[in-house]
Amino acid sequence: MAPGEAPGPGPRPPPRGRGPGASARKPAARGSVDHGVTTAPPADRAPGPADRPTALADRLLDVTRIYLEPAAAELPRGQQVLARWPDAERVEVASHWQIPELHGDERNVDRWVRIKREALVLGVKASLTARPNGRSSDFIAPSTANGCAMACAYCYVPRRKGFSNPITVFTNIEQITGYLRRHVGRQGAKPEPDQVDPHAWVYDIGENSDCSVDALVSDNPRDLVDLFRGLPTAKASFATKFVNRDLLDWDPQGRTRVRFSVMPETDSRLLDLRTSPVAERLAAVDDFVEAGYEVHLNLSPVVVRDGWLEAWRELLEQVDDALGERAKAQLAAEVIFLTHNDRLHEVNLGWHPKAEELLWRPDLQQPKRSQTGGLNVRYRTGAKGRWVAQLRELVEEVTPYLRVRYAF
Repeated sequence: MAPGEAPGPGPRPPPRGRGPGASARKPAARGSVDHGVTTAPPADRAPGPADRPTALADRLLDVTRIYLEPAAAELPRGQQVLARWPDAERVEVASHWQIPELHGDERNVDRWVRIKREALVLGVKASLTARPNGRSSDFIAPSTANGCAMACAYCYVPRRKGFSNPITVFTNIEQITGYLRRHVGRQGAKPEPDQVDPHAWVYDIGENSDCSVDALVSDNPRDLVDLFRGLPTAKASFATKFVNRDLLDWDPQGRTRVRFSVMPETDSRLLDLRTSPVAERLAAVDDFVEAGYEVHLNLSPVVVRDGWLEAWRELLEQVDDALGERAKAQLAAEVIFLTHNDRLHEVNLGWHPKAEELLWRPDLQQPKRSQTGGLNVRYRTGAKGRWVAQLRELVEEVTPYLRVRYAF
């Protein structure tokens, strides 16, 4: 067995069923809803999601039912989202967390992707807390959304939401941005550099969702980028697997860090369903840097399989070929090896069992009971340490300019 390899089957990806141009504008697919202009955008900003139809949104979302807390629907952001899909059925709920037909019905596994495409939830974020982090960011900002229209087989969010996790939009955005502005103000200047950032307090604004996709639904992500543009001691940060070129017009002025998550294309085709192809994510890096974003890469999740290290060599060579010198000069990366979960494993067996051939590897993994009572699995101590070291050495060899902020 070659160094860096692990026993077990390699991926046999299903056909993607779409070409590489995820950001290209094209007519909506047959059967999708083409929503016209319903409201005028503010005079000082370009049209947003509620103001015009988007081919990107129509690709991922054909919303036919919106579950809503009445208070969420009354707020301006709730009205914006409802205007985007005026013909969708509206179902009032007491709480965005308590929708039995979404979150508590195991039969939803058979409709996993369909629910992501057709359902949307509007709620009010009740608890506003910026939690300390210290790895990817200094703080985790209060969520402005939860769930996702994409369908990555390893995503941790479904572990918390039961058998379905469509997008929930939190419509009390003014409360959230006001809280963040005050929290940043209380921190003062960052006293010393750390691996997160040498100067700014960094806030992860997308812990439970993908902001690039959220921007197809509401202006919440743009409001956050606007907020941090005016906060000289702080930065926003979010990871994404979706190229939304509308973000290039947002003028972040260096105060938002976009982290494009990447993995070998062969793995991505099996595990990153409904996302932008890895090649497209890399092709977007230079454009986002030019538009004023700080851009990092998330090398994650790293999935150990036969030939995994050589696959990552090919990906790093792809990085080197795709990025210009300006992007390389500011580049950094987070390296995160796969953590999986027994509950998500059971869900995946119901809709995407091929993915579990790579993700669920008892021969390579060890269990750890989580705080919520679930059983998490991660690669075995000792072996994982060797694999982390091998990948870090590979990064240094192929992309020596790529600073690894942390790896675990």
